[in-house]
Amino acid sequence: MSGLSKITALGLALTLLAGCENLTSEQRTLVGMTAGAATGLLTAEAFDADGNWRLIAALAGAAAGTLVAQNSATGRCAYARGDGTYFDAACP
Repeated sequence: MSGLSKITALGLALTLLAGCENLTSEQRTLVGMTAGAATGLLTAEAFDADGNWRLIAALAGAAAGTLVAQNSATGRCAYARGDGTYFDAACP
C-alpha cells in the first residue's frame, strides 16, 4: 500500500470515528470491528506479511474492535455482542 493510500485510509478512519457519537450500540460495534480489522490489515501490510498473516491480523483486529471497556483492577474486559448487549471475560 502506498503512503498516500495509507494517509487516505487513516483520514477515513478518523472521519468515521468522529461520526460515532450518533450511532446505535450495534452500529458502534460494527464500526469498531471494521476499524479493528482495517488496522490489523494495514499493520500486516506495513510488515509485508503474506496473505495468511494478513487474514489473521484482520481477524484479530476485528476481535479487538469489539472491546468496549477494561477493568485493570480485576483483569476483566467488556465486549459487545453486536446486538446491543455485552458480556465480560478475561482480558487478552
